[in-house]
Amino acid sequence: MKTDSRISRVLHAMIHLKYADGPLTSEALGKMLDTNAVVVRRLFGGLRDMGYVTSEKGHGGGWVLGKPLENITLLDVYRAVGEPPLFSGLVSHDHPECLVEQAVNAQLSETLQEAETVMLARFAKVTIAMLARDFEASTSRSTSTKRRSRSTSR
Repeated sequence: MKTDSRISRVLHAMIHLKYADGPLTSEALGKMLDTNAVVVRRLFGGLRDMGYVTSEKGHGGGWVLGKPLENITLLDVYRAVGEPPLFSGLVSHDHPECLVEQAVNAQLSETLQEAETVMLARFAKVTIAMLARDFEASTSRSTSTKRRSRSTSR
């Protein structure tokens, strides 16, 4: 079963938009995400509807952020991409008449619902700006590590 990566892809693209020198085309974003431009436009449709991104057609056009990343949470993005399943493939419906499967599914379903509630609460607390800061921190650590290794190898 294929994993739904819409949230991850959109978050990835939105952080790229923050650091872009100008609008990014659907084609450019598609290359970053290893997908095609049609998928990008489909993914960004819900974000555009919510005002998180805007797009301009024509020469020099493309996608830009519509709101500061500080004002957009993971929960906002989750909702904008259509609330994809957070957990999939864990409950089997191969033999719905089987009492063992029914017992297993009841417990798994209850546990998954509790986990989803906790996860969505956490999503509401994490802004995309926080993710961008994590990226910035790892970039600066990587740069300083490279500088130190060059200076010690001389």
